[in-house]
Amino acid sequence: MKTIDEKEKKFEEVLNELKNLEIGKPHQLEELEILENQKNQLEIEKAELQKKYNFLEQINENLKKKLQELEKKETNDKIKEEQFSEKIDELNQETDSLMNELEKWQM
Repeated sequence: MKTIDEKEKKFEEVLNELKNLEIGKPHQLEELEILENQKNQLEIEKAELQKKYNFLEQINENLKKKLQELEKKETNDKIKEEQFSEKIDELNQETDSLMNELEKWQM
């Protein structure tokens, strides 16, 4: 979350500027008020970005679970397909054997 990190860095810079200000001159009070507003705005933006990040993380986890389920199902389907093919081969062999026996009896 590069954006959150950037916002947090700006937030830290604003806090440092607030700490370094001398409160006594009128223009510094205005600057302090501006910085306080910026700080509040950055905190709001950070909270919104954190919500979005958490939501995306939740979606990502759900998608991972679904992918795992699909991979497991695919593996099971392949196993069943192989077993089915083996059964068909066995039945073909039995059919061939029975046909050979039948031919022997007909002669």
